[in-house]
Amino acid sequence: MSNHPPNEANSWRHHLGSPNFPIEADRYHLYVGLFCPFAHRVLLTRKLKGLSQFLPLCIVKPYPKEGGGWRFPSTNTEYPGSTVDHLYHSKFLHEIYFKSDPSYKGKYSVPVLWDKKTTQIVNNESEDIMRMLNTAFNNLIPPKNTKQRDLNFYPPDLQPQIDEINSWMMPNLNTGVYKAGFASSQPDYETHTRTVFSTLDRLESHLTSHPSNLFILSPHRITEIDLKLYTTLVRFDTIYQQHFKLMIGSIRHNYPHLHRWLKHMYWKVPGVKETTDFKHIREGYSKSMVDINPKGITPLGPVPDVEEWTEEDERWRKERVGEGG
Repeated sequence: MSNHPPNEANSWRHHLGSPNFPIEADRYHLYVGLFCPFAHRVLLTRKLKGLSQFLPLCIVKPYPKEGGGWRFPSTNTEYPGSTVDHLYHSKFLHEIYFKSDPSYKGKYSVPVLWDKKTTQIVNNESEDIMRMLNTAFNNLIPPKNTKQRDLNFYPPDLQPQIDEINSWMMPNLNTGVYKAGFASSQPDYETHTRTVFSTLDRLESHLTSHPSNLFILSPHRITEIDLKLYTTLVRFDTIYQQHFKLMIGSIRHNYPHLHRWLKHMYWKVPGVKETTDFKHIREGYSKSMVDINPKGITPLGPVPDVEEWTEEDERWRKERVGEGG
């Protein structure tokens, strides 16, 4: 079995449920960072599907990144929310990559789905891992947890819409914020920044034209689009706006429908708030990206991290779930 697919030297794209990676309890492990939106979408899938018992995890520190890449704390109390490498007591994430492929020369990114039995990386592409966790462990989920087992973030009837939104949301917003933030010229920065905000405008317009939706594509069903959008928007006002110079507007002040959707995700979808760590998010960007912020000063605010869910918001929610009085 080749360690990397052809022409993908930085990626492992194997799949759970294949002959080499059968579904087994206590076989697989996740390496993540709470600062990273791509690892966060995997954490959300794991949390909402109730897979914690089948898929334990280790969490790298949000900084420093220089001098070896993402690293683990020496103890579980060194940096709250981060953990030691419970499997191999590694100091750096790159040790996990080299354990899978000693000749690896690519980037050391999170998330990483690890196979403990064969001591190799199964996959390090967040969308692949999300899609696998969506269904791979369903047969192991206890019968009493039917809601979690039946939860499907990529349902067949919505796949065309999910794929269509993915085709422009991912390059123009999810990674678009990075294109703006790491732009090397004024024209490139302005082009990418306008693309980010035109994409936010498009999503705001979509919610405006679907007033009954609690979620992006459905009144009551959460999909992978909600997970992918949440992990970007919960970081937007908190760090992207100032760190990546995305100053045209903020979610809380300029996008009322997206703002309420974000608040609903954070406050009313069980498990979402629990996966969101604002200290890791702020410091993961402000203290690890030395080319953008060489002094490593972490900004204060905005306050609060996510605005409160109000009585008016709750009336709006109840109208959509049929609880209105």
